[in-house]
Amino acid sequence: MQETNNSRVNQRIATISAHLNPPSFSHMEGSSGLGRADCRAKGGSTGFKVAILGAAGGIGQPLSLLMKMNPLVSVLHLYDVVNTPGVTADISHMDTGAVVRGFLGQQQLEEALTGMDLVIIPAGVPRKPGMTRDDLFNINAGIVKTLCEGIAKCCPKAIVNLISNPVNSTVPIAAEVFKKAGTFDPNRLLGVTMLDVVRANTFVAEVMGLDPREVDVPVIGGHAGITILPLLSQVKPPCSFTQKEIEYLTNRIQNGGTEVVEAKAGAGSATLSMAYAAVQFADACLRGLRGDADIVRCAFVASHVTELPFFASKVRLGRCGVEEIYPLGPLNEYERVGLEKAKKELETSIEKGVAFVKK
Repeated sequence: MQETNNSRVNQRIATISAHLNPPSFSHMEGSSGLGRADCRAKGGSTGFKVAILGAAGGIGQPLSLLMKMNPLVSVLHLYDVVNTPGVTADISHMDTGAVVRGFLGQQQLEEALTGMDLVIIPAGVPRKPGMTRDDLFNINAGIVKTLCEGIAKCCPKAIVNLISNPVNSTVPIAAEVFKKAGTFDPNRLLGVTMLDVVRANTFVAEVMGLDPREVDVPVIGGHAGITILPLLSQVKPPCSFTQKEIEYLTNRIQNGGTEVVEAKAGAGSATLSMAYAAVQFADACLRGLRGDADIVRCAFVASHVTELPFFASKVRLGRCGVEEIYPLGPLNEYERVGLEKAKKELETSIEKGVAFVKK
């Protein structure tokens, strides 16, 4: 009888250990003789399996925290090249339904990705004062390429939310990697530009004295500087702006990232608001996967709304990722001029990403 009780206790410990510790950083294996159990907690929630690549970073940690709170997530895999054991242990103590497992280092990337429905990628180095998004390119391009090679091999049908900057180049990099692997589905690769929309909603609400939760500003183009084009003529609820307000708002939305980088004075970039925006977007993707109707968000995707191969605009999300890409709608003269400037800059960034993989 005692032996049976001990066996049950050991099995429960093994189950708990499995949630926290992949093989290479399990502190219990070898010392107790307990094997790793691939199972979920009793009462674990039904839902989707989500992986966060870069989970221990400045965006990754708050993003992981918020995704652990999402009731649509049943399994949450946290991957990074450093510090995932601690982040995993910390977040796993939260009393929400998602089961959390951590993965450390390149050798565990494939295990982290296998069977995932949604992969969110905030991995890479952050911007520092004086850096442009292009300055990040050489480091982050290689990181994104490696991670996407893992996705192509282990979960080619997953929806991919790409946050790593410069998004205008990293999304084309991801697309080229998937094309090489024969797994590219343009509907399943989405560059996350949601922070531009979140900022636009906030800044417009401030100017107009509205609740930002009731404001919806379409933001098209890309995700850097002048490629970020808020369509203030299409704001809901309809608003009337002076030319001075239009110029102020457009400039602030385009340079919101720089505003945060400078305010943090070398201590980081927009990590918290980015995590918030990324979770809003991921939740929309999960609700689309669930089959909810009328889930419309802006995202940087393979597109035919302009002559460019990638462009950010409103898309409808569904069970297969992007189900419809909406036209830009009527633009005023200021927006038409802005669009031409944005396209010129975007074209260069897209070509840079494609060339990185093809070289």
